[in-house]
Order: sequence, then C-alpha cells, then structure tokens
Amino acid sequence: MALIDSIQQALGDKADFYLNHVSKTIPKEQLHLPSDDVVSTVYSHSDRNNRVLQNLHRLLNTGRLAGTGYTSILPVDQGIEHSAGASFAKNPAYFDPENIVKLAIEGGCNGVASTYGVLGMTARKYAHKIPFIVKVNHNELLTYPNKADQILYGTIQQCYDMGASAIGATIYFGSDNSARQITEIAEAFAYAHEFGMATILWCYVRNNAFKSDKDYHVSADLTGQANHLGVTIQADIIKQKLPENNGGYKALNMGSSSYGKLDERMYTELSSDHPIDLCRYQVANCYMGRIGLINSGGASGSNDFAEAATTAVVNKRAGGMGLISGRKAFQRPMAEGAKLLQSIQDVYLCKEVTIA
Repeated sequence: MALIDSIQQALGDKADFYLNHVSKTIPKEQLHLPSDDVVSTVYSHSDRNNRVLQNLHRLLNTGRLAGTGYTSILPVDQGIEHSAGASFAKNPAYFDPENIVKLAIEGGCNGVASTYGVLGMTARKYAHKIPFIVKVNHNELLTYPNKADQILYGTIQQCYDMGASAIGATIYFGSDNSARQITEIAEAFAYAHEFGMATILWCYVRNNAFKSDKDYHVSADLTGQANHLGVTIQADIIKQKLPENNGGYKALNMGSSSYGKLDERMYTELSSDHPIDLCRYQVANCYMGRIGLINSGGASGSNDFAEAATTAVVNKRAGGMGLISGRKAFQRPMAEGAKLLQSIQDVYLCKEVTIA
C-alpha cells in the first residue's frame, strides 16, 4: 500500500478535511520550511557556534527521517512527570532504561529524550548510536498537594559528559513559578550552547485560570505566545501541544479582568478554526518557522494510530518540523510501539502530504 493510501485510511472520513485544506491565513511563502539543508540556510546564520550546528546536523540526519529536515523524537520522561508506576504499568519493561533507548532506535527516531538517570545509565552503550536529549528539569508528584513547578535535576556539565547532543527543558508559562523557570532555563540553554549542545523547549502554559468554558491551555493564542517566549531564550526547537481552540486572551479579558495584549486580527486574519491554521499560528510565533515546531503526540488511547497520523498531518501541513510522541509508543509492546513511531514518520516521508 502506498504511503498516501495508508495515511488516508488512518484519517478516515476526515481525510479530505486534513489533506486538502488550503490555508488562507499566513501564506506558506512567508514560512521557513523544514529542508535537508536547514542547518546551513537557517541555523548557521544565527549566533549558534559550530558545535551546536554539528549536533543539530546529527539530530536531523539520524533515523528514518534523516536528510528531510523533519524530526521524530521519542520522549520518555513520564517516569518523573507522571510517576513511574502510572506510566509503566501498561508495559513494565520500560522500567528498564535500556528498553527506552532500544525503542527509539527500533522506531527509527532522530533522537531519544529522557532523564539524567535513564540516559546516564545507558550512555556508554548507546550515546554514539542515537542522539541523546537530556531532559534537565521536571515536575515531581510527591509534594502534597501536588504543585505545578519544574525543578532542575542535574547540571549541564553532566549532559555534556555523557555525550548528549541536546538538552531539553520545560517551562510552565503563566504559572506562579514561571519567572524563576524562565531565568533558570535561559541560563541553562546559554550554558548548553557554550558546550555545543542543541536546546529543545517544552513550551507549556499552566494556570488554573486558563480553564473556564474551554481548556485554554491548548489555545493557539496562548501557546503561540509561549512559543515566542521560548524562541526568545534561544531554544533551537520548540515542543508544543497541538492547539485545540483559540481565544484564550479574550476569555481571560472578560469582565473586569485584564490579561495580556491582543489584536482581533490574531483571530480573523492570522488564524481560523481549522486545526492546520491554528497550528500555523504556533509556527509563525517560532520566527516564521526559523525555529522548528514539533508537536506532542498526547496520551495513549483507543485510536492511537489514527490520532498520531492526524497530529503529524496537521503539524506538517502547518509548516512544523515533526512530532515528539512517547506514551502512544512505549505503553505497548516494542514491535507495536516501533510501528506506531514509523507510521508517524511515514507522514513526513510522504510527498503527497504538502504544506497547506
């Protein structure tokens, strides 16, 4: 079966909605799209040093998507972020760090993102075989009551010493602790760049006030601004949840409250209600795609293959750089998890899936 046929099959009755949408918001001609020479045409014009460029080149030239400009990353930091028992109960084999790295290799990923412990435990055997992305900060779920914070779990020197190609970090923009997190991670990213490692930022918004009539944690306007803050502190790649709605600023400005700044053209000209246009607004906030946007695959469910294909199509057609999917892959047997990762990659390998 041709790749486009399997993708259409996965999308089902929504195939036309996703594959034939023509974006009339931000023109694709204004975007810097992923390409086989993106390191030379985009990143090399910045102040990144040669070792950072080398590691970005390695990341973009590993796995099944090598040489396309697109990325497929396996992230398994859920052992801390969501607790190990809750994350690995479906598949206890992934309590063993080596199986996490094996899955990324078997799945044809560009890189594997995980904790200091997981990657440090496997570094001498695998750091030369697949790019390591060390996630340097995490939440923790033992403080009662639970709180939304991200704390550093190690040093940038440790990442360099284990042979990492990149570091990853999360900032909860909008949270009570966001100012400290922005300062910490900006400093960590600068230090990582000095060592020659690339940087990936999980740009999440987090505040109880963002949930009202809808969950605006996944609104295009709020996540787009989080992306813009992320590229400001020199993330080389932005990870963001796929937008599901819009109008977070509007909702938070109702009544007597005043929050942020908005322009109606954000909603009428720069975006629409179509998922691809919502995602394109995220891409635009990443310096019009100069900094690549990867969207997350989300939680595991009953329709993982269809959902993964849909997310990949939206990201690619919006102008994004790829997908970072964990739970959908590692919460199933390794062969099946590898197949799911490869089904995501097939979207980026399929020439018929074009920029909207």
